[in-house]
Amino acid sequence: MEYTIIEGNYAKIGVSKMADTVYFTFEGEKEKKCAILLYTPNEEQVKIPVPDEYCIGALRSVGIRGLKWKKLNYNYEFDGKLVFDRHARKVIGREKWADPERLQAHHQVRAGFDFAEFDWCGDRFPEIPREQMVMYKLNVRSFTMDGGALGRKKGTFAGVMDKIPYLKELGVTSLELMPVYEFEELMAPKGVQRDVESWSENAKEGYLLEEDKAPAYKINCWGYLPGDYYAPKASYASTDEPSVELKKLIRELHKNQMECILEMYFDEKMNQNIAVEILRYWVMEYHVDGFHLLGAALSVDAMAQDLILRRTKLFAEGFSQRLFKETPSYPHLFVYNDDFLYASRKLLSCNNGNMPELLNQLKRQNEVFGFVNFVAGNNGFTLADLFSYNEKHNAENGEDNQDGLVWNFSCNCGVEGTTRKRTILEYRKKQMRNAAVLVLIGQGVPLLMAGDEFGNSQQGNNNCYCQDNPTGWVNWSVRKRNAPYAKFVQQMLAFRRQHPILRSSLPMKMYDYASKGYPDLSYHGENAWISSGSLCPHAAGILYYGAYAKRPDGTEDDFLYIGLNFHIQPQSLALPKLPHRMRWYVAADTADKATPFYETPKPVEKKHQIELPAQAIVILVGK
Repeated sequence: MEYTIIEGNYAKIGVSKMADTVYFTFEGEKEKKCAILLYTPNEEQVKIPVPDEYCIGALRSVGIRGLKWKKLNYNYEFDGKLVFDRHARKVIGREKWADPERLQAHHQVRAGFDFAEFDWCGDRFPEIPREQMVMYKLNVRSFTMDGGALGRKKGTFAGVMDKIPYLKELGVTSLELMPVYEFEELMAPKGVQRDVESWSENAKEGYLLEEDKAPAYKINCWGYLPGDYYAPKASYASTDEPSVELKKLIRELHKNQMECILEMYFDEKMNQNIAVEILRYWVMEYHVDGFHLLGAALSVDAMAQDLILRRTKLFAEGFSQRLFKETPSYPHLFVYNDDFLYASRKLLSCNNGNMPELLNQLKRQNEVFGFVNFVAGNNGFTLADLFSYNEKHNAENGEDNQDGLVWNFSCNCGVEGTTRKRTILEYRKKQMRNAAVLVLIGQGVPLLMAGDEFGNSQQGNNNCYCQDNPTGWVNWSVRKRNAPYAKFVQQMLAFRRQHPILRSSLPMKMYDYASKGYPDLSYHGENAWISSGSLCPHAAGILYYGAYAKRPDGTEDDFLYIGLNFHIQPQSLALPKLPHRMRWYVAADTADKATPFYETPKPVEKKHQIELPAQAIVILVGK
């Protein structure tokens, strides 16, 4: 093997190539003896020492001129110890999902070279305004494993790409992917010794097992653990080029005016400067539109202020107040937490709910940052299970049902789990419709968990992180069985798009600040303009004045009145008086099991009053 060693390029961490030179830049103190280990196809190993003087700060960098890299893999060696490259663009040895052979002591994970060029075909970031966003969260594998005719595309980026027409028809604008960077999905059982020498330093998921015993392991399907952040997950690809397949998915999303948002989990040991560099890399190399930041000690302020990330959407538990001094030209920060979830669930399940709390969540909005609204996510019950189970059923996880959320604020509607009782089944469907309406009438960005739009169930398991089986997979056959509910969700998404007053990016002021004749938002009880005096009312009317929002054609939106009743008995609410020659029409009634959404709104019988069915939501349009 002929080559020439030169000092490297410290500006770019990882492995890069320029002309005939491959540059290796990595963390390494000057006092450590560092070397590059190259592996040939016939398993020969070439060791290239890195000169001590090729060091600036804690970065070592060397260039190898004339290296024939195409059939090589590599690792590093620090003071005689094998170390995997944390900045590798490709991981060799994890191409097969949950491959038991990786548990053997001889198995070795290596870094690969990935200099594949990709034609983005003039791709541009969609930069969808937050008032137009509809988010949809999925796990690449579980979303596509039960996908009918997907074939070899099951569990892959290509499988997700095949679902883009479905997602677009549903009304999704922003796809949130659970971790797609390289992570080790095989989890070591308790008490098993790990073989750190032959595994990635940052994943540390190698371990030794006695050869005469069957491998005992669990699978981490979600990936919320430190990983190899620069490499797309090889087992999520249907080809041997995971980077190309993921780029094709993102390019196709952009062609359909859809965004790609990645979840990124960083633990407390993560170098915060490196974390920012990782986000930059995914934006520049993969055209990623945003990140949901998870983990401990995140430097979200630094990420929010980074110039390259300035137009990248960032989602986090919260941001520092010093970021909110002036309204940005492109708002890109989003608060992503469980506040909306619990306010909604408590009223839906009749579990100590508080109407003022819910009303505040429905109208929460800010000029600088937005909010994400959801009732169900991957951490907890699915939407269908939320109204089918009081207790978690996680025995299959192998942790004595001790894992998963204890407080779910769920309601089984009278029977735990599956039932044939028609009244209970209909009641559950109504509650699912109520939940969907709450998410879609809120001012924040609505988020759906994959499969919730057609009633996917996990049989009461509220922590499916290790269920790589039909329990954890999205069951697409349910879509046909629950077609009426799926249609209702799609109709409500369309209704939200048609009424910009429901998704205004400006906070509601609750008075007529533009002298248009009505407040932008107002609440009503048994009497118009007077909300209930109870501290925790179970029913309330919400009036959105459409003149405070305009449609794309410049026309003003309609009057919208949303009647909420979470009481077990019907309730009567007053309807505000409309301008001359206008009247109220019912657009949706979640208690109507036959046609909960009316393609042609029907007139309200009484001009100034509406009877709300028990535990139901009614939407009226004033025309």
